[in-house]
Amino acid sequence: MSVSSAESRRLAVWQNATVTRIEPRTERVTSYFLKPDRAFAYQAGQHVAVRLTAADGYRAQRNYSIATAPENGDEIELAVERLDNGEVSGFFHEIAMVGDVIEIKAPLGGHFIWKVEDGGPLVLIGGGSGVVPLVSMLRHRAARRDRTPVALLVSSRTWDDVIYRDELIALHGRKDGFELAIAVTRDKAKRAGDYERRIDDAMIAAVLAKLPSAPAQAFVCGSNPFVEMAAHGLMDNGLSPKIIRTERYGV
Repeated sequence: MSVSSAESRRLAVWQNATVTRIEPRTERVTSYFLKPDRAFAYQAGQHVAVRLTAADGYRAQRNYSIATAPENGDEIELAVERLDNGEVSGFFHEIAMVGDVIEIKAPLGGHFIWKVEDGGPLVLIGGGSGVVPLVSMLRHRAARRDRTPVALLVSSRTWDDVIYRDELIALHGRKDGFELAIAVTRDKAKRAGDYERRIDDAMIAAVLAKLPSAPAQAFVCGSNPFVEMAAHGLMDNGLSPKIIRTERYGV
């Protein structure tokens, strides 16, 4: 059963979570693993709110997608990109340590979600850290040993900026119906079939051709301009806007 946005907000509550692990992903992205005081159920694609409170009472709050699969247990992973002058990302990258306790509210989001029972085929398009909720979907699929056809197109500036790059390539290597294409905009492609330019209609057409049939759902996540471009590219390739779900961050 899908969770509506209203129902997701009703279920979400503020609680403390302890930082259990910290793992660098790229030069600008680090994963923070959190164990909430009260475990909660969530679906792949959902996110959490993080709230920081200063000694003078000032509060800063940001939302982060959950990278882990729902099958992962009571530990969740947030992949946080370091942003210039970012209040919350600055705390994570410059101050947070294992053992620290932070406030989170979860689960949030009932529109940008997928579970294996929903079926497919699926096309996923992620720009930069927008790949994070899509990775949650792929990890969910792998944990359930599902073979729903999925094609992922991920775009980053360079090869080293591709978050979860090695994990995605390993999942592609399973040959279980998951297809992967990587587009780098300021680097050389490192694999046959990858791209050295910004995502465009022709690239999207080639990724769609990797699926055995037209996608039943499409998920696009990234910055506002990236999402607009990718969503229009999907529609230009014949997909109905009714099956395209988007999630945006930043400006």
